[in-house]
Amino acid sequence: METRNGTLWLTADEQSSWRIHLEVGKLLTHRLDRELRPFGLRYSDYEILAHLSESPGHRMRMSDLVRATLHYKSRVSQQVTRMETAGLVYREICESDRRAQYVVLTEQGRETIRMVAPHHVAAVREHFIDLLPADLPATLCKALTPVAEHLRAVRGKA
Repeated sequence: METRNGTLWLTADEQSSWRIHLEVGKLLTHRLDRELRPFGLRYSDYEILAHLSESPGHRMRMSDLVRATLHYKSRVSQQVTRMETAGLVYREICESDRRAQYVVLTEQGRETIRMVAPHHVAAVREHFIDLLPADLPATLCKALTPVAEHLRAVRGKA
């Protein structure tokens, strides 16, 4: 490891690992987004539909949806507005905290996720899971969990 000006630079293996991680993340998201276009959805639409479909009552506070999607509040709000226009979700004021809003899945949204989910899962398998050795998904999860936990802990602190 080379240190210059107090910086501990990445080794060649570390640099390669970092760069391929970035490339795979971007390429996979792009591919999955393209796979959803025939259904009139973006990847970000699907992500919100999936979170809502897995939540009790098919609803989430907007703040929880922002945390779950790892996007800025303004981006999620704009996305939800587009999805409202498409009839997939609606907003509802929280009775216990009038400043908070819920995002709720409509019947059309529930039907959309039921129809699209099998295609999305097939795409995830084709473009990611099935390309890995059978034992690697569990290893990846174990290796990346501490990174995710660290990043969740420092999120919003700076």
